[in-house]
Amino acid sequence: MSELLAVTREVFDEVMVPNYAPAKIIPVRGEGSRVWDQEGREYVDFAGGIAVNGLGHCHPKLVEALKTQGEKLWHLSNVMTNEPALRLAKKLVAATFADKVYFCNSGAEANEAALKLARRYAIEKFGAHKTQIIAFHQGFHGRTFFTVSVGGQAAYSDGFGPKPADITHVAYNDLAELAAVISDNTCAVVMEPLQGEGGIIRPTDEFAKGVRELCDKHNALLIYDEVQSGVGRTGDLFAYMGLGVTPDILTSAKALGGGFPIGAMLTTTDIASHLKVGTHGSTYGGNPLACAVAEAVIDVVNTPEVLNGIKQREQLFREGIEAINAKYHCFSEVRGKGLLLGAVLNDDYKGRSRDFLLASIDQGLMALVAGTNVVRFAPSLVIPEADIKEGLVRFEKAVAQVVNA
Repeated sequence: MSELLAVTREVFDEVMVPNYAPAKIIPVRGEGSRVWDQEGREYVDFAGGIAVNGLGHCHPKLVEALKTQGEKLWHLSNVMTNEPALRLAKKLVAATFADKVYFCNSGAEANEAALKLARRYAIEKFGAHKTQIIAFHQGFHGRTFFTVSVGGQAAYSDGFGPKPADITHVAYNDLAELAAVISDNTCAVVMEPLQGEGGIIRPTDEFAKGVRELCDKHNALLIYDEVQSGVGRTGDLFAYMGLGVTPDILTSAKALGGGFPIGAMLTTTDIASHLKVGTHGSTYGGNPLACAVAEAVIDVVNTPEVLNGIKQREQLFREGIEAINAKYHCFSEVRGKGLLLGAVLNDDYKGRSRDFLLASIDQGLMALVAGTNVVRFAPSLVIPEADIKEGLVRFEKAVAQVVNA
């Protein structure tokens, strides 16, 4: 039997590619909305693995689904299908506008599939000229070269050579700018119904409806990237439901697997028909283990109890952050919806979101940032009220640490 390797943070620098800069702590165990590191120190989790652990850590329904499926079938190629994938697809179709589902492993892959499908659909239906993709500044759609080029943050896509062509970026919430560039050459408009990485920006009702109308006018598909906003995050199963706008294609990942890697693209029968056999695929897409866990996630999240509880928890967060700000005067507003919230730093603390993140870790709290000016919160959708209160106590200590430094 081989000896267990002593694992420290220094091992990361020794053996891992340096594209991440992880914190000094190494978490080793989680339960609900609490996490413990190697030293046994406890943290309240307001980060949720960047909106992934939608039911917290080691939720009993998810653990049960994983154990049960783990003793049956782990993997098949897509030469075959499997029961968990079909059950999950039927539940997603029943709960949404969609007729068809494609499974993959991540949000980037779901968006890659959506973009390829949109191009294929437009070219086959309208002609080779119809290839323009319009996306929004500060958007984020993944890290493949296609999706990172569509994402509206050049810092993530520059420096890798020639980018995929015919991609146009416009300002979010600016309907006039979109109207000026959309045309009959546009195959799709891609948007997050709540921008996550870009600063927790909500669309106005007028903008959301106007984008849909412009797409209809120019026979362009509307793709909603719900990788971060979906699976209950905003208080609806998917954010489009709260906007009163129905997309043509929707992508999901992150919380869909509750921590187990899975992504999905949802669309209509007509649009889906353009991905004929052999046009796209994924070795692990529709994996039985992933789909079994995701089915359990949907069963738990898509209930009035959980979805209504998200809205109640949002209010607790807003009230708590506003009370902290009344003492320390460092935030200009609290943005977002449901349990995807952002505390926006005012001019006195502009550019210092990472300072608040690191101070939070010092105080036993896991938080996030969304750019340099927003502290982001994306906790478990079922986080207990007591954990919200304790986490806010720790966040206040972190704020005091930064302000009084």
